[in-house]
Amino acid sequence: MRHVVDARGSFCPGPITELIKTYRKAQPGDEIELLATDPAAKSDVAAWAAKSKNEVVEVKEEQGYIRIVIRVTPKGG
Repeated sequence: MRHVVDARGSFCPGPITELIKTYRKAQPGDEIELLATDPAAKSDVAAWAAKSKNEVVEVKEEQGYIRIVIRVTPKGG
């Protein structure tokens, strides 16, 4: 399942907070697509994914925003 989190117009810590809210409801194998205008979202999500052991599938600069796709791994690892 793909979940879309539209955090465009929100600034730190908004995008990562919204991502984590969705992550808590997601199942392993789900993808979360984060749409953000805050440039810090790229580094915030990369750091969160490394710490939580989730996979960053794609980071793409779109027209006026950033699209980041994360694949949820089994919790704990």
